[in-house]
Amino acid sequence: MKYLLNLLVLCSLFACQNDSKETATTPPNIIYVLADDLGYGDIAAFNENGKIQTPNIDKMAADGMKFTDAHSASAVCTPTRYSILTGRYAWRSKLKSGVLTGKSKALIPNTRTTVASMLKKNGYQTAFIGKWHLGWDWSLTTDTLGGNGWSSTDFDNINFSKEVKNTPNDLGFDYTYGHSGSLDMAPYVYVENGKITAEPDRITVDTAKYTWWRKGPTGADFIHEQVTPNFFNRAIDYVDKSASNQPFFLYLALPSPHTPILPTPEWQGKSGLNPYADFVVMIDDYMGQLINTLEKKGLTDNTLVIFTSDNGCSPEADFALLGKQGHNPSYIYRGHKADIYEGGHRVPFVAKWPKVIDKGQTTDQLVCSTDLLATCADIMDYSLAENEGEDSYSLLPFFENRETENTRKDIIHHSINGGFAIRRGDWKLIMDAGSAGWSFPNPKQVAAIDTLPPIQLYNLKNDPEEVVNLQAKESKKVAELTNLLSDQILNGRSNDGKNQINDNFEGEWKQATFAIINKGFRSK
Repeated sequence: MKYLLNLLVLCSLFACQNDSKETATTPPNIIYVLADDLGYGDIAAFNENGKIQTPNIDKMAADGMKFTDAHSASAVCTPTRYSILTGRYAWRSKLKSGVLTGKSKALIPNTRTTVASMLKKNGYQTAFIGKWHLGWDWSLTTDTLGGNGWSSTDFDNINFSKEVKNTPNDLGFDYTYGHSGSLDMAPYVYVENGKITAEPDRITVDTAKYTWWRKGPTGADFIHEQVTPNFFNRAIDYVDKSASNQPFFLYLALPSPHTPILPTPEWQGKSGLNPYADFVVMIDDYMGQLINTLEKKGLTDNTLVIFTSDNGCSPEADFALLGKQGHNPSYIYRGHKADIYEGGHRVPFVAKWPKVIDKGQTTDQLVCSTDLLATCADIMDYSLAENEGEDSYSLLPFFENRETENTRKDIIHHSINGGFAIRRGDWKLIMDAGSAGWSFPNPKQVAAIDTLPPIQLYNLKNDPEEVVNLQAKESKKVAELTNLLSDQILNGRSNDGKNQINDNFEGEWKQATFAIINKGFRSK
């Protein structure tokens, strides 16, 4: 009898060990929330002097891991979104600078692996909700597109009764719901699984700055003030109705706090600062609701939630007014959205995954928006092919508090005008005389001054504000970083693997790229 009891105990322990092992290897749900034009300093957990209260995102950081040296792959929207899904710098695609509009054709070919297609192949249900801004192909009433999508009435030749082609559904997403571009780009319609939900009302609007946004909907079901709440509510509903026997990946791409800056009436004035700050506070509250839904569903423990931004804060937030009240959306960093300076691409980045990430972790590891693909592949124990995630590094080792030799050592930054910079360790080399974006000195101002050094070199450890240009004193460091930049551009990848070919690497862009690189080689 004693032998039988011991045997039962051993069997019970073995079963428990097996259950534990099975639970430990259960793939997590993954939610990636991307804010639009949110500054590094706009989240209180990243800015000890900040004046915007963000308790829900701060709690995410306290319950998980905060990355203090995280960067978007570009200082503007479209290229960062490309990088998130593909694990590849967008300047390797046919988009070499700038952004797409609401009427642009699809940027990502259906043959390229995305985070969604990889996870779907590995048993995930996948969903996209929000602002796409990577182009899709509208059905037209004429042979040509007509217009460029910037005007508020620039949609006359779209056939809204027919389905849209080359949508997120063709890139691995089972369910998709969103709009094509930013909310200052036509057309203003929602598209759900390729079908347009309602045709826009063809009305005349007052194009004075922002005033027309409150003159009523420009679509039968499209009210600008309600877009962000709509997306959050649909994301919450998706989580609430998710299947219990299948992990999900949800990519929630917000159109806010990008212009038009429209916090809903109940949030107006809540920050005590300005409408932009009200908008950020509103986003934080909805993030709390999303996380609470996970808790109610019992999904918190094994759900990886990442919150970040697609680039730095836009000057439309009114830096001057916020500054008078003691708040800087870029924190201590120089510049803002569109710039090659840190304020253009250094972004808040928080990861929460209670099952894996210990509470209250902070890391200064260099990370990029390209890193989601390799992270998800690592979680799934999926080996990326040579032409998948060419600029992606896994964050899983940092989540698990273990060292790895595959840590990202460098990153390439890119501005709205196609300006390059490269960072390795404390050093950052900018292949431009100015911001390569919107802040002083912008390209026109650089041309007018005509006395600035053609490149800039900063030691971010000693000079995080990028004030003291060391390019003249550190010629060896300039040469080292120029060679590194050249190699990573020409090799078609920045991580280990077989060299790849950049898309459309020819003609004017190729010549312009070599001209940029040559600045470093010519520097003394």
